[in-house]
Amino acid sequence: MHAPTASLRQHGLKAWRAVEGGFDAAFGSALNPLRHLGAIGFLAFWLLAASGVVLFIVLDTSVAGAYRSIEELSRVPLGGGRLLRGLHRYAADVLVLAMGLHLLREWLHGHERGFRRFHWLTGVPLIGFVFVGAIGGFWINWDELGQFSAIASMEWLDALPLLAAPLARNFLAAEAVNDRLFSLFVFVHIGVPLLLLFGLWFHIQRITRAAVMPPRTLALGVVATLAVLALAWPVASHAPAALARVPAVLRLDWILLFVHPLTDATSPAFVWALVGGGTLLLFALPFLPQPARAAVAVVDSANCNGCRRCFADCPYAAITMVPHPNQRVGRSLAQVDADLCAGCGICAGACPSSTPFRSASQLVTGIDMPQLTVSDLRRRLQQALAASHSPRPLVVFGCDHGARCAALAGSDVSRFSLLCTGQLPPSFVEYALRDGAAGVLLAACREGGCEFRLGERWTAERLAGQREPHLRASVAPERLELVHAGPGDEALLLAGLERLRRRVQPLAPEADLPTRLRHA
Repeated sequence: MHAPTASLRQHGLKAWRAVEGGFDAAFGSALNPLRHLGAIGFLAFWLLAASGVVLFIVLDTSVAGAYRSIEELSRVPLGGGRLLRGLHRYAADVLVLAMGLHLLREWLHGHERGFRRFHWLTGVPLIGFVFVGAIGGFWINWDELGQFSAIASMEWLDALPLLAAPLARNFLAAEAVNDRLFSLFVFVHIGVPLLLLFGLWFHIQRITRAAVMPPRTLALGVVATLAVLALAWPVASHAPAALARVPAVLRLDWILLFVHPLTDATSPAFVWALVGGGTLLLFALPFLPQPARAAVAVVDSANCNGCRRCFADCPYAAITMVPHPNQRVGRSLAQVDADLCAGCGICAGACPSSTPFRSASQLVTGIDMPQLTVSDLRRRLQQALAASHSPRPLVVFGCDHGARCAALAGSDVSRFSLLCTGQLPPSFVEYALRDGAAGVLLAACREGGCEFRLGERWTAERLAGQREPHLRASVAPERLELVHAGPGDEALLLAGLERLRRRVQPLAPEADLPTRLRHA
């Protein structure tokens, strides 16, 4: 990556994390809307679809009746019509805003490259579908704003050299505006969103457990906010369209219709160059020089028993199960697709053969990460505890993408940074305690902020006994501390370490431990 681009990304990511931290403080990381932008976009789409179906039922799809049928919504008792129409418009605004912020966030985090290239390339065309469908919705109302948008859109298309006859003159003249043309408007507004739905389905194909709805509390908050906006600032029509009259004042939706004033302020050719250049740039970003990809997971057929845990836990569907080469009935083998593997190690944390209690001096697990194997992690843990002179040593397992474990000082602390906290088999917690540690701190990313989507979630569920492999109930809970801390949250790590240190202080070094293991 070129230095100016890298510097821009780094500064932008720092600013984004600062804003994200402010939202964490206000909403909590689990309900931070900036951590659920994709899901909020899906919610907005579902609201648009649901409200659009009802609007289509009451809409008179004719030139003469469209405006009247929409205006009659304002006379529905208890503001139901205003609510319906407002939800439809404001949900479209939310969809565009969520889409733009989602695009920015993914780029700032470098998610346009490597194994995520597919998601980026399938997401870029959706931007066009959203705007075409949204702008076409204004035409259906056929008021002055719809007339202005339709004419402006046709004139913008007329700037393309491929069109032989001017669209604005041939299709939007007084004698040409008829019910057939209006049916075309309806088709654009309905047909393009159907293409968008297919594109969204394709966009998330390589993501397991894709979030198509935000957490319930956040979803209810978004819907309630849109409902309040719809009733407090109702969407009102302009005067009926009249091609012989130029509208004097227009109330533009600047989020959905910004292209029209931009064209007026510059030129159609400039806006085409801007849109075309921006689209080409977005498509080109995944193919620019990139940092080397992380090593992918490696399967050992002799130790893989086909339990499917790695298959179930992989966030990016990079693992499939194939017949085991030993041909035993009922046995299968994990197979890693190198193009899809994120190199997160979550699969290694799920593997039952990753337990450090195995007697082999060199652990070979069913699936493992070559850059940090389970065997290497066990050896480093043994060496650190053997070298500690503290009467109550503490072990910290952190994440390369979360808060920096290096910020934790103290002669009683042994620090280990993992590819993802989800890489850690829960049995390592018990192993560390039996090997002499007084307490273990796990530092996962913020809720909803895992670089690999599901690492912090699987970690919490494994420790709580809700997911296999789980932490055994015999582990004393006062000796374990789970902290959710993202980049820049070192203060949370320090606070968690102090809580753990205070809890283990009155405990005997070998309390609740059946046997203390010694290693050479």
